[in-house]
Amino acid sequence: MGDDDADDILSQGGIDALLAQAESESEEAVYSWEGLRIDEKPNLYVEAYDFRNPIFLTEYELRHVRISHEDFIRYLSARLSMYLKMDVDIKMSQLTTTPYAQFVETIPNPTYINMFRVDPLDGIGIMATNPRLAMTIVDRMLGGKGHSVKDERYLTEIEMTMVDEIVLAVLGEWCAQWEDAPEMNAMLIGKETNGRFLQTSPHDAIMLVLTMEAMMGDCSEAMQLAIPYYAIETLIKRMEAKHKHSALAAASHSKEARWFDSFSKIGVKTTAEWTLEQVSVSDVVSLKIGDFIELPPGIIERTEVKMEGRHKYMGEIGIQNNHVAVELKEKIN
Repeated sequence: MGDDDADDILSQGGIDALLAQAESESEEAVYSWEGLRIDEKPNLYVEAYDFRNPIFLTEYELRHVRISHEDFIRYLSARLSMYLKMDVDIKMSQLTTTPYAQFVETIPNPTYINMFRVDPLDGIGIMATNPRLAMTIVDRMLGGKGHSVKDERYLTEIEMTMVDEIVLAVLGEWCAQWEDAPEMNAMLIGKETNGRFLQTSPHDAIMLVLTMEAMMGDCSEAMQLAIPYYAIETLIKRMEAKHKHSALAAASHSKEARWFDSFSKIGVKTTAEWTLEQVSVSDVVSLKIGDFIELPPGIIERTEVKMEGRHKYMGEIGIQNNHVAVELKEKIN
């Protein structure tokens, strides 16, 4: 190996220095949306973002959306119970955001799928109902006892039509949960039995998916309601703005304490007391009218002034203008 080749070989210290420089540059390098590097960043806030698993709802937003959907499920349970004339218990299994392609892969086969549109929102939503649950609902609507139907088959046209009535009731309750939103009307635009054939949204579109467990009689099966996030983004932002406004209003109201003139006329029980030295039980039992209790010297300078039973001041007993008075000496915190 020649001298020139030896000069081209970096030492371990040189390699470590280059790696440290590269790491520091990668950590500090920040680029704008135009691709320009930002060197001066006095108030720049950088947050990591996972493009493969995007999160469109913050924890604060997701909490309020969950609370809203819990109310929706509670009202839906009552409505279906009245409609079917039997107890229908619905619980939330999961509320999450997931890409459209991943969602349709989780839909079991067979499943009765309704595609719907909510006016005036954009996008197409999906309502997936387990066939056993759907057939149990049909059995109840036809006068049956609502026992679980064990058949593994697709629904007939007549059964689909009857289940569509229940689906419209579910969507009606879902639309009613969004307060301060424009009047929304849901309409069914199609039906399917296999999630693989669905092409209602782009593969990478984020869906808000609500999974519910419906129990009626001995039947307990799943229902899924999914709608594109971009369709309800405005509704979620409006809901968050309302909650923040209410929180700010409550905070400002609690800070601005008002004093009313009527408060000045409220009576406050005030007493001046002395704390005596400890006496025995026999001394207390032997007390009678006309006895004298000897007070310790200097007690008049240690008068306790209490307001509504709370010790507020230390004072001294005296005479002023031929009246017994207490001079306040010290405030007790």
